[in-house]
Amino acid sequence: MADQSDVENALVALAANALYPNGTSAPSVPGPDCLIYPGWPTSTALDSDLAAGRINVTVFPMPEPGRNTTRYRQRWLGTAVQAALTASVAGLTVTIGGTANAGQLVGILIEGISYVYRTQTGDTPETIAAQLATSARANQIVNLMGSVLTFPGAGQITARVVADVTVIQEIRRQEQGFRVTCWCPTPATRDASASAIDLYLAGFQFIRLVDGTEGRLHYRGTLVFDQSQDALLYRRDLIYDVEYAMTLTALQPAMLFGDLILNAATFAA
Repeated sequence: MADQSDVENALVALAANALYPNGTSAPSVPGPDCLIYPGWPTSTALDSDLAAGRINVTVFPMPEPGRNTTRYRQRWLGTAVQAALTASVAGLTVTIGGTANAGQLVGILIEGISYVYRTQTGDTPETIAAQLATSARANQIVNLMGSVLTFPGAGQITARVVADVTVIQEIRRQEQGFRVTCWCPTPATRDASASAIDLYLAGFQFIRLVDGTEGRLHYRGTLVFDQSQDALLYRRDLIYDVEYAMTLTALQPAMLFGDLILNAATFAA
């Protein structure tokens, strides 16, 4: 699920891309080294960095609480996954092949009776074929050779493979404000770093979060702090609102064999 800290980390990554478009092995856009991190800087560390000419860029939530913006119906969403394992039928034989990743279901349907095996870590096509042969021998004659099963005298044979699907459900949506603050040793580095981040983030309406969802990015405004008592500190805050979802994820198994009934219309599956 996406948490407030995930939004902070996403903004940190975007700020880093803005200041180091050619990677951290190349110079930053403003010139000096830039330290980019979530949270609020400590005064001792910040004073040391500014005295050494280094820039700090921090991402921190605004002091006011966020607001609940939930408005969508809760439902599970996911995309079907192509199984890495295969099960092919030729006459009276079934051949298991491909990659035996965990989380797949292999099934053989013979004369209305199904034999199903769920793959485990360490499985191979040969071990899967052996498991299916053991199950099918309760009702069928089965000859096993490696990953090939033969069913002498069997009727119609169907073999299928499906994979578990990761599904996600939005359970709440909220909006929170965030400060992207540039702490700089000179007015020139402040202006260069803040404008680079501002321009870069202006190109994003949505930011990608760690759970695969996206947060809506909305620019709220800018604040400038030039305090005479801090001779080496020149600061600009870029303030953004991010609307993002709290989610649940789960593994959903797929159906191998059966009938689907929808609005009195029956579909063979």
